[in-house]
Formats: sequence, structure tokens, C-alpha cells
Amino acid sequence: MMDLDRIYAYRFRDVDHVKRRMVWVELARFMHKKLQNPNVLLDPAAGMCEFINASPAKEKWAVDLNEPFILTHADKDLHIVIGDTLSVDLPKDHFEGVFVSNFLEHLHTQEEVAAFLRKLYGHLKPGGRIAIMGPNFKYVYREYFDFADHTVILSELGVAEHLYGAGFEVEAIHPRFLPLSFRGGLPVNKFLVRTYLSMPFAWRFLGNSSC
Repeated sequence: MMDLDRIYAYRFRDVDHVKRRMVWVELARFMHKKLQNPNVLLDPAAGMCEFINASPAKEKWAVDLNEPFILTHADKDLHIVIGDTLSVDLPKDHFEGVFVSNFLEHLHTQEEVAAFLRKLYGHLKPGGRIAIMGPNFKYVYREYFDFADHTVILSELGVAEHLYGAGFEVEAIHPRFLPLSFRGGLPVNKFLVRTYLSMPFAWRFLGNSSC
């Protein structure tokens, strides 16, 4: 079994975490609007909780398998659920929004991706929305497997098919959205981050993750 704590410590050793948090704050606000301002929001693979901590939703849920890790990073107002996100017990028909960030590529098979999305569909209220962000193999095939926990190959079209197969209606696909890594050239000024997020034409040149 991989020691993810050590792997992530190695992966993020040179990352500017102040810059990273700044980007996540702006991204959380942006995604909240895209999800039509849900009051009840789920992050089913919360990790360092950078997205869900920054979200303006009133009721926020975070799921992660690593209890010490998530408790270290989670804000006090989060509903924390410890367990495997593929099988963890969550309320049915409860959430108005779900945001999945950089997680599907960590699953082991396409069948696991399908099962995960079907599970999320059951936890959403009727009319609830989901947004998924992750590396797009189509544009980062050279770097895709530079990450030890990347196993499943996905593009924006494959994710769209998985979503539709799980019961969702696909409203928007952005093949390119954010750069793959926080080591790159993302701006560190809040104004510039907001400007970038508000200009989809810029995503086509700088983005290589899909949404």
C-alpha cells in the first residue's frame, strides 16, 4: 500500500502554499456560483480541505480516508466524515452541490469511476449540481503519470460520458480550465486570479485540467 502522507509531502515540498490557498479561495467562490450557490455542499475527496474551507456554503461536508490529515486541515464548521468515499455512509437526497477535484484519476478502474458517480447522484437532492475538475489526459499525457497515485486515464469527454451514465445531465464541458500544477505560472494576485477565472478564452491557452 502506498504511503500517501509521504508521497504528498514529497509532491508539495516546493509548492508555495500561500499562493495555493489564495487560488483555492478564489476558485471556491467561482465554483459556488457555477453550482448556483448551494447551501449544502459536499467535497467527497477533501484532502487538505482548501476548497471546502473556503466555500461560502452554509452547510459544508468533507470526506477523506486519512483522519489525522483531514482533522489537521479542516475548519471547525465542517461536517467531517472519515472513510472510503466509495462506500462511506452519507445522507441520501441531501446535498445541493458536489465538487470533485483531482480525484477520479486516483481510482483504479473505469468501473470504480462509474460507481463513485452513481453514489454521488444518490446523495444529491433533485436538481442538485455537480462539478468535476481534474487533469485532462488529452493535453497532459506526458505528465499524467508523473504522479504516483494517477491510475485511470480520463479526458473531458470520458468524464462527461461517466456523468451521463450515472444519471446526470451534462450542461457544460471545459476541456481546458486550470493549469495542472501550482508550481506553474498561475498568478498570485487575487485580482489576476479572478480575472483569469472570468475569461474562458484564456483557459484554452493556459489550462490543461478540465472541468
